[in-house]
Amino acid sequence: MNETTSVILTGVGGQGVVLVSELLAMAAVNAGYDTKQTEVHGISQRGGSVHSHVRFGGTVYSPLVTPGEADVLIATERLEGLRLAHFVREGGAIVIDSYELPTIGGERYPHEAADFLRGKGYRVLAFDATEQAIALGNHRVSNVMLLGAASVHLNIPEEAWRTTLEERLPAGLLEINRRAFAEGIRIAEQARS
Repeated sequence: MNETTSVILTGVGGQGVVLVSELLAMAAVNAGYDTKQTEVHGISQRGGSVHSHVRFGGTVYSPLVTPGEADVLIATERLEGLRLAHFVREGGAIVIDSYELPTIGGERYPHEAADFLRGKGYRVLAFDATEQAIALGNHRVSNVMLLGAASVHLNIPEEAWRTTLEERLPAGLLEINRRAFAEGIRIAEQARS
């Protein structure tokens, strides 16, 4: 409980990065951890980059994660995951939606980002969470699916996650988000075996 866990969440405006960081922070609080959270929005309302820092443990003094310190990076978009990978410690975990948001100006998109990051020694799980969420019935739950996949790397008990989803999500969206979270866990566990 004394060890601090540091997580970076990143994506572009409208992908639910702020919601997922709130869910993570709430789950950590519900698990009894001292927890700090902060967001950097930039021009996120216009599709720009957004990222959030969440730190939890016995005693946490700052919400800010410094480069090379993050235990886990959750990226709702591949390029944003590549941009913030330098925050992840050696051997840290990166969970990426392989969804690709086209770049402005026709720049070459780094399709090989997951392989590049694996080559740098990170544990990378890249899967099309957006497509999986569409199969569940709502593309907007891809962020919660990624959180479910990342949860296998976080020392937060299942009960804290369940309570958090019930407390934070609207009743009409609770069940699909529960399914998305569970699907993320299933995908991550299948990838580990």
